[in-house]
Amino acid sequence: MPTASARLLALLSLLQSRRSWPGGVLAERLGISLRTVRRDVDRLRDLGYPVAAVKGPDGGYRLAAGTVLPPLLFDDDQAVALTVALQVAATGADGGLADDAARALHTVGQVLPTRLRQRVGALSVTAVARPTTAAAEPVDGGVLLTLSAAVRNREILRFDYGPAHTDGPARHAEPHHVVTWDGRWYLVAWDLDRADWRTFRVDRITLRPPHGPRFTPRPLPGGDVATYLTGVFRGAGGGSADWPCRGTVLLDLPATTVARHTRDGLVEEVSPGRCRLTLGSWSWVGLAAAVARYDAEITVVGPQPLTDAFALLAGRFTRTATGHVAAGTQPGSAAPARSGQQRERGEGVVPPQQP
Repeated sequence: MPTASARLLALLSLLQSRRSWPGGVLAERLGISLRTVRRDVDRLRDLGYPVAAVKGPDGGYRLAAGTVLPPLLFDDDQAVALTVALQVAATGADGGLADDAARALHTVGQVLPTRLRQRVGALSVTAVARPTTAAAEPVDGGVLLTLSAAVRNREILRFDYGPAHTDGPARHAEPHHVVTWDGRWYLVAWDLDRADWRTFRVDRITLRPPHGPRFTPRPLPGGDVATYLTGVFRGAGGGSADWPCRGTVLLDLPATTVARHTRDGLVEEVSPGRCRLTLGSWSWVGLAAAVARYDAEITVVGPQPLTDAFALLAGRFTRTATGHVAAGTQPGSAAPARSGQQRERGEGVVPPQQP
């Protein structure tokens, strides 16, 4: 019979592993009674863990979000993955985000067991950013969070733009999107003072609380933020590529993570752990493959040819994994010729190699 402390740690580990647990399943997994489960849940609550009761025929529990971040439990593989990710963020993120990642890395390193500290210490990560057309300025993570919250809550923003001038009049704008483009963060907003759409660089924004009243979103020129920004930056000499195939997906990754590895696409935060990505490519299959490299759950927003390309790649990868070669193709032979319909869609087009 495990001790009460060991039982609490086991219960906490289970609650962290999935969204909710029926009480009977928890009791069975831990080898205890339902009454003991209820008592241990109360102890976790006393320690500051926000364990919520789930209503239903069987009842159950889930670990809810609280006002503070309680201590978390990680297995060995999760702890190593976390420290490696923080190393990458600390060496490759912008400004304050890199500092925050470095502090978090130090905090995690202090509590790692010796066996894990040796594994992590053997890996030294240096993130080298791709060159962009403009030198990216550091962006405060707190400003990004505040802007994103204002977009979600549809609250009018008050801020200074450019060098801080606290004695001058504030700008007033309806925030619609927080995005990255070519290594920089931008706020797309309706400027109330100029009665027109504007694109503000986030690194030049100094917020003035409190926020203003709520507003009803206006339709963006072009219908969506990707079309709008493509026109803005192309007109400003941004040199955005006019790809024959362009699509939009939702990725289960934070926008800040995707932005560090995206130069030519448009990244927009949907929620703290999810973002919208718009990319272009020479072919639909190439576009699907480019999206797949982010190693996350993917939801295609559109268009349909991008969904078809994912289906094509899924079949191709399955045949490769199982050792079955597609009909008409032998290992080492040339691929079958593309049909006229494929050529019209741009499928199978190989982009020119960059020098």
